[in-house]
Amino acid sequence: MASSSLAEIRRSERADGPAAVLAIGTANPPNCVSQEDFPDYYFRVTKSEHLTHLKQKLKTMCQMTDTEKRFFHHTEELLHAHPHFLDRGQPSLDDRLGIAAAAAPELAASAAAKAIAKWGRPATDVTHLILSTSSCAGAPGADLRLASLLGLRPSVIRTMLQLNGCAAGSASLRLAKDIAENNRGARVLVACVELTIVAFRGPEEDYPHTLVGQASFGDGAGAVIVGADPVPVERPLFEIVSASQTVVPGTDHVLTMRLTEAGLDGHILKRELVPIGAENIERCLADAFGQLGVAVDVEWNDLFWAVHPGLRAILDNIDRALRLEPGKLAASRTVLREYGNMMGATVIFVLDEQRRRMEEDGEGGEWGVMMGFGPGFTIETMVLHATTNLKKNE
Repeated sequence: MASSSLAEIRRSERADGPAAVLAIGTANPPNCVSQEDFPDYYFRVTKSEHLTHLKQKLKTMCQMTDTEKRFFHHTEELLHAHPHFLDRGQPSLDDRLGIAAAAAPELAASAAAKAIAKWGRPATDVTHLILSTSSCAGAPGADLRLASLLGLRPSVIRTMLQLNGCAAGSASLRLAKDIAENNRGARVLVACVELTIVAFRGPEEDYPHTLVGQASFGDGAGAVIVGADPVPVERPLFEIVSASQTVVPGTDHVLTMRLTEAGLDGHILKRELVPIGAENIERCLADAFGQLGVAVDVEWNDLFWAVHPGLRAILDNIDRALRLEPGKLAASRTVLREYGNMMGATVIFVLDEQRRRMEEDGEGGEWGVMMGFGPGFTIETMVLHATTNLKKNE
């Protein structure tokens, strides 16, 4: 074939416009525990009430999170049936992954079904599926089960992202943007689901970071439909203008994850972790907007924000670093308060809360930023443009 023909083929394969968020759905398991009650609940179910000094430490941690409640797939009955989950010294990975393999696709399907219903097109119109989770490991995996539950076509193109931690939601949307813009007519279903059963264990004297995770993380699933060149039935919400990733050198030790015989494990060095995002955020933002040729003209307070709220202190530091006006990170703080940290799914909840504030409450802002943070230490930065569909309902 002539080179000119190849160029024409390539142009025909690409979308004309930018990828956009077309619909969002979220879901949580039914078991809800208030943050105030969590220390008593945790030390009761782990049979550790004699460790009074650790219980007081957990109470203090829970009070500092600004979280009011969290949702969990696991119940007291499930934990009582698997006492080996509480002890790091006992192998439990197979049983944990078995529970997650059954439950995670179901929860992801609940969120995805909501997104598809809002999208307004049949599930069979989904061309690509991205499933991100740190809770499952196996093949055929949770992505295939999710596709079956939703009734997606056998030809749907599936991609799994695993162990991306809290950056997974932003990373999945970055990948979805590339797929949608380089495959004309593509409609990408992004689903992020996390279950803390893979990491639940009892308090440990030698592993103080265990309490940080137990005080912070909850279960949830978020789903987004992404596509370019919308058809009349579709209602774009946010156009994804750019997406980038930065790794902060010398920080790969502050947040780690790995699958072990005792389940999902890792380190959260909170004192080192908290300031990293704030110390590097302006550089990431300047780079992101600089690529668009508008860096010098951007006032951070003119933007809307969808930031992964890993810890309250991270948000506080970002507020100070960017000199943000009160309420600019309200969507992130609301999700942290109502759900806790659901790792990769959290930023989808934040984006949906920001949508609600703009669509229902009339909150303004044409340009905005989504940010995710994860192991590495990795910062995902996405520039968003709000469409005219995000107007207060009259």
